[in-house]
Amino acid sequence: MTPATYRSGAFLNAAQRLGLEVVVGIDLPETLSDYWHVPLGLDFSQVEASIQTIIDFAQTHPFMAILSLDDSASELAARASVALGLAHNSPHASEAARDKLLMRRLMSAGGAPCPIFREFWLHADPVEMARQVSFPCVLKPRRLSGSRGVIRADTVPEFVSAFHRLKRLLINEGYSENETSFLVEDFIPGFEVALEGLLTHGELKVLTLFDKPDPLDGPFFEETIYVTPSRLSGEMQQAIAQCVATAARSLGLREGPVHAELRVNDQGPWMLEIAGRSIGGLCSTVLEFGSGICLEELILRHALGEDLASVERDGGAAGVMMIPIPKAGILRSVHGIEEAQAVPFITGIEITARLHNQLVPLPEGASYLGFIFARGETPEAVEEAIRQAHQHLHFEIRREIPLLNRSLPAV
Repeated sequence: MTPATYRSGAFLNAAQRLGLEVVVGIDLPETLSDYWHVPLGLDFSQVEASIQTIIDFAQTHPFMAILSLDDSASELAARASVALGLAHNSPHASEAARDKLLMRRLMSAGGAPCPIFREFWLHADPVEMARQVSFPCVLKPRRLSGSRGVIRADTVPEFVSAFHRLKRLLINEGYSENETSFLVEDFIPGFEVALEGLLTHGELKVLTLFDKPDPLDGPFFEETIYVTPSRLSGEMQQAIAQCVATAARSLGLREGPVHAELRVNDQGPWMLEIAGRSIGGLCSTVLEFGSGICLEELILRHALGEDLASVERDGGAAGVMMIPIPKAGILRSVHGIEEAQAVPFITGIEITARLHNQLVPLPEGASYLGFIFARGETPEAVEEAIRQAHQHLHFEIRREIPLLNRSLPAV
């Protein structure tokens, strides 16, 4: 895991309930690992060295399974699993689930419906690029997650503006202008859904399908509300499952959790992305299976080889809102939490953004203000409760005023 992941607590708690001994590998330099007494410090950017560190550790602490909680460690986990002879997705499949260009190529070749796409380079002329695409289109970085850097353009000027914004973001992230490419694909109209599933020897078991009732038409693609069960017809839900299974097979994903994002319109489902991990953030909190089993416990049981074919999601409807950041600035205060929690069907509100810290909205930002959770009898009731609770919340965000660099007089 990375030090900033939202997901560690849920997995560690699930492991404790199962009586498992867990070794946490964290993306930290060796000096910091020693200082913080982290038993397995890894540098995710140094894959070969990190694999050797894991192999050496396993000589005295044999592993039954290696799980990556975030996209950033999925390739490392796959390669370490291969080195130790553990069941996992292949390194090539793990790479394809992270690299949007490789993903598109494999999906297209494997028969999964996906948008028409092109590869361009950061050092190229944006006006010349714009002449080669169809509008509306979507610019995407190859490896950032959470809709970071994903921008819609409807015209040549919008394309040029989006290109420069994406280029700044990628260079700030450490990518080289001369060695970095990005993806431009046709915009697919429709509404979005998200599928959570488990793969066992290449066979997909659908755990749940989320509707995303808020339109995601751009220019940025900030996800907000997820509600399950889906209100789509059984026939369409089956088509979505088949589409995800085809996409997973195209990439070579065979084991473990998958989180898939799709667009649905009159032509059916279209694959956007598929990741070899479970849903991010704190969104899994709303999911329970069997006799109150959480998603993380289900994933751990699956990693240990348990048969989960008969496990189904508990009845009722559930939903979560990832509270969007409306503007950049410093978060000064949050009001209305008690009123929001009092809304019927709301089960919890967690503000994860820290007071007095800088907020960065999409497409550059990588976080949310927090999460609103709800459970009810119907998806409609859950969605309405989440919207009402969100209306009660008020965030005071002040624009950061840069200080002039003035030298102080000598004393």
